[in-house]
Amino acid sequence: MKQSLNWTVGFSESPDVRPKEMVTASVPGNANIDWMIAHNLPDWKFGVNFEQYRWMEDVWWLYEARLPSITLKPDESLFFLSEGIDYCYRILLDGELLHEHEGMFSHMEIPIPADNHNGGIIQIWITPPPKDHVGKKDSSEEAAQSCKPAVSYGWDWHPRLIPSGLWCDAYLETRQDISVKNIAIDYTVSGDLQSVEVMFTADLSQSLSLEQATVTMTLYDPTGTEIARLNNAEKVILQNPKLWWCNGYGEPNLYSYEVSVYVDDIKADQKVGKIGFRKLELLMNEGVWEDDIGLPCSRNHAPMTLTLNNVPVFAKGSNWVNPEVFTGTITRNTYLPLIKLAKDANFNLLRCWGGAIVNKDSFFELCDEHGIMVWQDFPLACNDYRNSSHYLKILEQEATAIVKRIKHHACLVIWCGGNELFNSWSKMDDQSLALRLLNKICYEHDPYRPFLSTTPIDGVAHGNYLFRYKDGNEVYQAMPSLKFTAYTEFGVPSISNISCLKAVADLSDIFPLKKNDVTIAHHAFSAWGSDDMQWACLDVIEDYFGEADTLEQLIEWSQWLQGEGYKCIYEEARRQKPYCSMALNWCYNEAWPTIANNALINYPAEPKKSYFDVIASCRNSLISAKIPKFSWHGGETLSFELWLLNDGISPVEAGHADLEAELDGTVYNLGSWSYAKTEANTNVKGITVSYVLPKLDSTGFKKLKLIIKAGELSSKYRLLYKAS
Repeated sequence: MKQSLNWTVGFSESPDVRPKEMVTASVPGNANIDWMIAHNLPDWKFGVNFEQYRWMEDVWWLYEARLPSITLKPDESLFFLSEGIDYCYRILLDGELLHEHEGMFSHMEIPIPADNHNGGIIQIWITPPPKDHVGKKDSSEEAAQSCKPAVSYGWDWHPRLIPSGLWCDAYLETRQDISVKNIAIDYTVSGDLQSVEVMFTADLSQSLSLEQATVTMTLYDPTGTEIARLNNAEKVILQNPKLWWCNGYGEPNLYSYEVSVYVDDIKADQKVGKIGFRKLELLMNEGVWEDDIGLPCSRNHAPMTLTLNNVPVFAKGSNWVNPEVFTGTITRNTYLPLIKLAKDANFNLLRCWGGAIVNKDSFFELCDEHGIMVWQDFPLACNDYRNSSHYLKILEQEATAIVKRIKHHACLVIWCGGNELFNSWSKMDDQSLALRLLNKICYEHDPYRPFLSTTPIDGVAHGNYLFRYKDGNEVYQAMPSLKFTAYTEFGVPSISNISCLKAVADLSDIFPLKKNDVTIAHHAFSAWGSDDMQWACLDVIEDYFGEADTLEQLIEWSQWLQGEGYKCIYEEARRQKPYCSMALNWCYNEAWPTIANNALINYPAEPKKSYFDVIASCRNSLISAKIPKFSWHGGETLSFELWLLNDGISPVEAGHADLEAELDGTVYNLGSWSYAKTEANTNVKGITVSYVLPKLDSTGFKKLKLIIKAGELSSKYRLLYKAS
């Protein structure tokens, strides 16, 4: 039986001095937010108010609760359980130390002595977050010797706000002495997918002989029909299993199970859960071996083709980041709209980026249910995680807890050591002990799920991140010049929706958009510490369109560029299939309201217009135009290639596409393409279309729409036209 506690929280500037004031605490939650609410402090998301809360990272937080009166039966015990506390802490009961810990991802359970059952005081002292001053002070490098998410220390889309507190649930639990502790369900899908061998094991809180206790698992198919019942460590073979498929390839079928413990034919405990059966491999991309120069050499490109149930999947998706700065406020209802939007965007994979948290259980449950595959980075990002014995000890503890907690989820398809660890700013390599340790942990506890040391890795790219670069090259020229097996980050920035901007500042302080404290803090300018990486990109917008008269107009133009830029990258990556097998934009969502950013979804869950462009580009099948540039002039020859892109498991029947250009209210016929039947999971290059654009007597710019009419395969592109 689970029982919540009534928590209070306060802060002290010393671990030896009790806080002067305690306020009501929400658990799960963060001490920072509880204090803000109790004292009606200004909204941390608005303007530069977040800077008023920097002091919170330098104090000790005390959580406190009184144990209620509990009467236990002779065969029951009382435990205090925590599902995650952020980050270094001590737990005391009536002043006596029960537990010390570093790390926010480990679960724990602590027995409560009998003499403290009624009215004892439990305290949790949380120390200030780690700051590794060997690295660069006041930056994400301060997290280089801890498993604390580096993003909290400040990023190009995230403020420096470092949360502390009971970010996951913490509660009392009354248990019978005989109870289920751990459940492991192992299975093997046959090569022909016609059967699956299932075995389960369960650990009990006490070691009993089979004469004293019986442990059984009852298995139910996705319709709820009982299909098997087996005892501990027994195996069963299921015929014609309903497999788990990712979005766009089939149904994400989930089986249910009940594990029960019986003592003298009386049920002593029961645990329930869900599991999906699927065959998963990460294979070499087609054509990679042909890159060999004919001599024994290293290295080969890393395998990057996810093969699900014997079907190569082109992974279309995005990079997932914290949906909240203060992670204790995240609930299933926080995740749900974002996961639904990912499914609606035709995404089949989300990469959980290593600078952020490892998500709560409800995230993985929702991805299981909606068929969204998950690539999980460990909490390492853009730093040199040096080989100190203390760090490695904490990393082993936390990584082991992470793997054991989420490995049973069907959605989980890749483990990755972390983000950008083999780059010049991180300077890690294969011999870094942290990465060797993570590989070892995954092999020991989850050996058949793929492991990558980092991304990008050999053959994989991060970038592009802008619509147009200083040298004048647009994404239309930059992207086709690349040849990589996977694009695991790429971005095109835009200014946020008007509703998001209202959460940032008074609109009169945002438009005209200029460089100031607020616009820098919310990432419009100097996002990477210099004007070379400014997510507002006003110079590019004004060069194409001129100076905006209104904020709404500026947003429209900016998101026009973002939408067409993302269409270009997603579709070009798909055209490079099968050599390329993955396209994941940076990034999907936001942790707070930004003025400008690469995200598709504004905080908390509002799509930008570009999101709908990405929906169109990530359909399993479409006719795509390979367009050489964005801006066109009267008298120029508009020329582009047609491709039929098919990532689906079904063929595309022969058909006919009519091609049109719409300019200033006039529709021009560009011809047609009759395409042959296209096999499943296959692309076909079609015709090249050329058309001389008319010279209009006009100034400024106009929207040039390129329209492909082909039923469900239809596509549309919005280009720029200038008369001269």
